[in-house]
Amino acid sequence: MVARIVVAAPASGSGKTTVATGLMAAFAGRGLSVSPHKVGPDYIDPGYHSLATGRVGRNLDAFLCGEDLVAPLFAHGAAGCDLAVVEGVMGLYDGAAGRGELASTAQVAKLLRAPVVLVVDASSQSRSVAALVHGFASWDPQVRIGGVILNKVASDRHEAMLREALDESGVPVLGVLRRVEEVATPSRHLGLVPVAERRAAAVEAVRELGARVRAGCDLEALLALARSAPALAGDAWEPGSGGGDLPQPAPSRNWARGEAANGHSVPDPAPQSPEGLDVAKPVVAVAGGAAFTFSYAEHAELLSAAGADVVTFDPLRDEQLPEGTRGLVIGGGFPEVYAPELSANEPLRKAVAELAFSGAPVAAECAGLLYLARSLDGQPMCGVLDGEARMSERLTLGYREAVAVSDSSLFAAGTRMQGHEFHRTVLEPAAGASPAWGLHQPERRVEGFVQQSVHASYLHTHWASRPGIAQRFVERCWG
Repeated sequence: MVARIVVAAPASGSGKTTVATGLMAAFAGRGLSVSPHKVGPDYIDPGYHSLATGRVGRNLDAFLCGEDLVAPLFAHGAAGCDLAVVEGVMGLYDGAAGRGELASTAQVAKLLRAPVVLVVDASSQSRSVAALVHGFASWDPQVRIGGVILNKVASDRHEAMLREALDESGVPVLGVLRRVEEVATPSRHLGLVPVAERRAAAVEAVRELGARVRAGCDLEALLALARSAPALAGDAWEPGSGGGDLPQPAPSRNWARGEAANGHSVPDPAPQSPEGLDVAKPVVAVAGGAAFTFSYAEHAELLSAAGADVVTFDPLRDEQLPEGTRGLVIGGGFPEVYAPELSANEPLRKAVAELAFSGAPVAAECAGLLYLARSLDGQPMCGVLDGEARMSERLTLGYREAVAVSDSSLFAAGTRMQGHEFHRTVLEPAAGASPAWGLHQPERRVEGFVQQSVHASYLHTHWASRPGIAQRFVERCWG
């Protein structure tokens, strides 16, 4: 059994990331093996969690993966650890719009049977804090509020007033953080600047967060609370188990003739490596570095379990793809920030285009989609997709229900997935490609592109919900 707590708040901006990251750093500094987790689809906070703990940060998302996978994915990530700290998302009871508690911090806390530590911004209140905490603690009897950490407290007198009020609530105060200048964690158009872009400064920021939390919180009481969590039933998720997969739709009859259902020519599926033969694993290159920081750890684990040799490369620095590359995965990130540098790496852009046009499977999400376009904000990109990408004023954000429109290296047409969009860019229609997705919320529209063995889309998906995705992709790397 892994001791665990969920760090939540009444609303965004209360200090969840400060407290959660600080707790991770403080406990890791005491020699504990700490497993870091983040509720929701956020890619950036887990990078800071990793700095604090020395372990990969993992997401827990009941919308993207389904309720039944939350606890198994948690157990997989936390295996062998002394303590797990789970940072919540938005307000404690906020979830997918119009879907009740789905994907909320409260739902994840219940699925993990974990006590909640509520971080309250106390900067503009005194006795009212008790009413606030009482309301959150009593709203859902299945959510156990085990304590409060008061943030942005102005003075000793202010602290005394808050503590006196909370004495009546029955919820203990487990920490007090003073109102001081915020630790330097700069933001921009999509949130915090990722660790990979400011590593030295991020290391110092995490160190300072750990020191602040260590000085202001009762770590012994917090650890005791975490250890009060009961055992979780069921097995941990394993990338090679196939658990959580769903039957894939049958390919169209035209597939056997090398023709997709939409009439577009596609290469025949490459054969899987024959069993019993000593054949080298196909190399799947995965984009990394400062421009491509958004990925789920489980994706690489699934690719490896499916038989791939997963090799990371940096499009900002590496002029060639890893030797022997047979498949390419380009996840999310901030290519718009690095468009001139990405464009200047002409040898790699040509190598990516040659691989894609050779018929090798390519999976691109959001930033990867932009990198495959003809240009991004006027800077030449790989030219795999005949479209122009640019920044816009509009933020596109939210969960999506999607169905695959075209057969691709990732999905059979008709496959249903849950996804998430988060971007401020647009891509003008790419000629010669078929739509990747039909989206059903918040409005009906098509999205993304399928072109030969390339699947490129703004939609972020979590492959753990269908392990067959990675298997399908790797099978197409053979040949």
